[in-house]
Amino acid sequence: MSIEVKHVHKVFGDFVALGDVSQEFQSGELVALLGPSGCGKTTLLRIIAGLDTPSAGQVLLNGEDASDKHVRERQIGFVFQHYALFRHMTVFDNVAFGLRVKPRRQRPGEAVIRKKVSDLLELVQLGWVHDRFPSQLSGGQRQRIALARALAVEPHVLLLDEPFGALDAKVRKELRRWLRTLHDELNITSIFVTHDQEEALEVADKIVLMNHGKVEQVGSPQEVYDKPATPFVYDFLGNVNLFRGRIDGSDIRVGQHSLSNADAGSLAQGAKVVAFVRPHELTIAPYTEQGDGVAATIERILTLGVITRIELTSLHEVSGDLPLQHFEVELPRQQVQDHQWAEGEKVRLVPSHLTVFENSGQDWVI
Repeated sequence: MSIEVKHVHKVFGDFVALGDVSQEFQSGELVALLGPSGCGKTTLLRIIAGLDTPSAGQVLLNGEDASDKHVRERQIGFVFQHYALFRHMTVFDNVAFGLRVKPRRQRPGEAVIRKKVSDLLELVQLGWVHDRFPSQLSGGQRQRIALARALAVEPHVLLLDEPFGALDAKVRKELRRWLRTLHDELNITSIFVTHDQEEALEVADKIVLMNHGKVEQVGSPQEVYDKPATPFVYDFLGNVNLFRGRIDGSDIRVGQHSLSNADAGSLAQGAKVVAFVRPHELTIAPYTEQGDGVAATIERILTLGVITRIELTSLHEVSGDLPLQHFEVELPRQQVQDHQWAEGEKVRLVPSHLTVFENSGQDWVI
């Protein structure tokens, strides 16, 4: 089923949760609604499901206006963050619930229900817990049962609201991989809400990145990570170092120092800018009074497998009147050992690539 959201607004009193959001979701896609808390992603998901009504705008399902359709008529399965399983029912009865409460004319026979529930429990790899109660399951198992229950009514669309947010990191990673595999098997249109960048980048076909009730950027995980359209997107996706300065020829002037390799586009000379660089796009050079890069002091050196993370703080001549800045550099472990960098040592940070945006003064930093 394809979904189209057209000029959707949602207002709670004086608070604008969604402001003129339009977005298409193609049939069979697995889409992540990504953004910080309060950006409107869950509100948008609930409006698509029919659990909330937009203040203005339309939701089209397969090209038909679904505004007047009850949630039960939209053929949408919904999975909540906190499982929402019935504690007094067994796993089997939880999964069968949606089938048993259908109107009499649409309700399948008990034999059909038993076959379908058994098949779904096998699909989520939990057939062996059919007679247990939710309290006897782990968090990851409960979430898979919640997913099986949502699939039992054969939805055309599957919506998941922070489905793994209540689980620990290891279980989250396992379930992310499992959800991707399950989606590929079922080929059902799926939209999931998350504020976890890694989760969205790892699982989704497409990412819709939201901020303050609006869509900031839409694209594949690689597109939004490699080519962020706004400072907010760059800052939100992954670790990043930020420099504030001015355009100076082909360089960025930061305090008394210059940064080269800047992708400044057509920005005017002297324009105030913010420049971004990922930790792996920074190298460390011996400290000199003059030269390319900015001066900093090594605070911590952390070895993480084959990668070493180096945390640094700016020197006074870099920050000037600005607050002290913190930086992160990621280098191959062997390279750090060869150079024998030490905590407390003064160095220069040299970027291999800088992405530059005009500094409009907007509050986009998280």
